[in-house]
Amino acid sequence: MSSAPKTKVTIILANLGTPDQPTVAAVRRFLKQFLSDQRVIEIPKPIWQIILRLFILPFRPKRVAHAYEMVWQQDSPMREILLQQVAAVKTALTKQYPEFELNVIPAMTYGNPGIQAALNSLSQDPQDQIILLPLFPQYSATSTAPLYDAVAKWILTQRNLPGLSIIRDYYQHPAFIQALAQSVRDYQATHGQPEKLLMSFHGIPQPYADKGDPYAERCRITAQLLADALGLSDDQWAISFQSRFGKQEWIKPYTDVLLEEWGKQGVKSVQVMSPAFSADCLETLEELAIQNAELFKSAGGEQYSYIPALNARDDHIALLTTLLHANLDALTHTLAH
Repeated sequence: MSSAPKTKVTIILANLGTPDQPTVAAVRRFLKQFLSDQRVIEIPKPIWQIILRLFILPFRPKRVAHAYEMVWQQDSPMREILLQQVAAVKTALTKQYPEFELNVIPAMTYGNPGIQAALNSLSQDPQDQIILLPLFPQYSATSTAPLYDAVAKWILTQRNLPGLSIIRDYYQHPAFIQALAQSVRDYQATHGQPEKLLMSFHGIPQPYADKGDPYAERCRITAQLLADALGLSDDQWAISFQSRFGKQEWIKPYTDVLLEEWGKQGVKSVQVMSPAFSADCLETLEELAIQNAELFKSAGGEQYSYIPALNARDDHIALLTTLLHANLDALTHTLAH
C-alpha cells in the first residue's frame, strides 16, 4: 500500500533587491524598477515618470554604480548573504520537519532573483503551502508591502491556490533583540566600548509616517528594547534615520546630521549599527561604514566603526527558523488525522 505523498511547502525568504552588476547600465535598470514602484515614491505617476527619466536616471546610476563597486565582492553583498541565509534555514528546517517536502528559496522585490519569477516557478510545481518571510524586521509600506502586492498580483493568475501565510515583521521578537544585543557584545569584546552606540535605521519620508505607516514607531521600539537588553543609559545610545532621497522632510533625527553634531560636541568614539537590515548592503557598507565615518571624523570625531548586520550569524538563522516554526507547526496540526 503506497503512503500518501508528502505535503509540499515552499518558504520564500525575500529581501529588497540589488543590481545584477556594479555597472551603470545594471544600476539604471535596477533603479528604474525600484523607483517606479508607487509604494516607494508616492508622487502621481505621470509627473514622477518625467522626473525619473529626465533628472534621475540619466545621472544617479553613475554615482550609485561607483558606490556598489566599493562593496561588491564575487556578487552583491545582499544577494550573497540572502543565499547563505536560504541555505542555512533550509538545512535547519529540513531536519526538523521530515514530514514535509520542504523547499526554501530566495527572492528580491527588485532585481534578481525576482519575487514574481519565484512565484511563477511555483505555478509549474504546485505547492500545498507557501510561507513568505520578508526580511524586514520593521514593517513599512515602502519595503514589506510591495511583496504583498507581488503575491496579490500572482494570486489573480492562479486557479489551484496553495495555503498562504506572510510573516509581517518581527521588530520586537525576543530572539531578534537578543541576536542584535549579542552581535554588539561580540563586536565590543574585540573592539571595546564606545562613548556612543548609534542605531541607524533606513528612513522613510515623514508624510508616509503621518499617513499611518508604522515603520518609525517600530524602529523606536526595536532601539529601546535593544538598549534595555544591553543595559545602556540614555546618554550611551541614540536612534537615527539614514538614506534620505529628494527634497521632502524625512523622519528624524537624520544620521548624518547627528554624527556631525556629535563630532563638533567633542564625542570621540562612535559605533554604528543598523537594526533595520537583515543583510549588509550598499546602505550599510558604503553609506554607514564609509561616508558617515568620514563625516564624523571631519567634524572632530576620532574613532568610528560599523557593527555588521546579523547576516548569516547562527543566532539570526535561529531567529528566522523560530519565526517559521509557528506556521509549520500549525500546518502539521492541520494535516493530522
